[in-house]
Amino acid sequence: MGREPMIGVLALQGDVREHLTALAAAGAAAGPVRRPEELAGVDGLVIPGGESTTMSKLAHLFGMMEPLRERVRAGMPVYGTCAGLIMLADKILDPRSDQETIGGIDMIVRRNAFGRQNESFEAAVELTGVDGGPVEGVFIRAPWVESTGADVRILAQHGGHVVAVRQGNALATSFHPELTGDHRVHRLFTEMVRDAG
Repeated sequence: MGREPMIGVLALQGDVREHLTALAAAGAAAGPVRRPEELAGVDGLVIPGGESTTMSKLAHLFGMMEPLRERVRAGMPVYGTCAGLIMLADKILDPRSDQETIGGIDMIVRRNAFGRQNESFEAAVELTGVDGGPVEGVFIRAPWVESTGADVRILAQHGGHVVAVRQGNALATSFHPELTGDHRVHRLFTEMVRDAG
């Protein structure tokens, strides 16, 4: 048995604490990541929900954008929820001015596709790779995936729209499993990090 994987949560903006709690419950050592030297010390990374435009700007401000791109390109396991899914997209349909992504998943995404804050909702989502029945998806100003490249596996859909994908070591969901108390998606990601280790 090896050591438990060290998984960082990008702590520039968004629901960092909830991810740290979920990762710990899933059997990972977890800590916040704000600086390139902290990124260098993790085996995998979660990019939380929040506001993708703000996250993009802060990643530049903290000198994190290029180190993030390099680690993702090099195969570091990464999991993005909501805004994190947008950050992992190779292309955004409707970006704000100056908005950039880390990339890593060959997909085109639409921001706020499911509606504004007051149109947030919860729904049961059948997620490939997660046993034990559907997961409860919390959708808050959630994006959806408009299209994917040939190497991207679609893991879940809701209302005819793609809401979870995986490409290699990169996983992304439109919804927030960290807000539900169900840690199966974080367990799946922790296993991805172990397998990559």
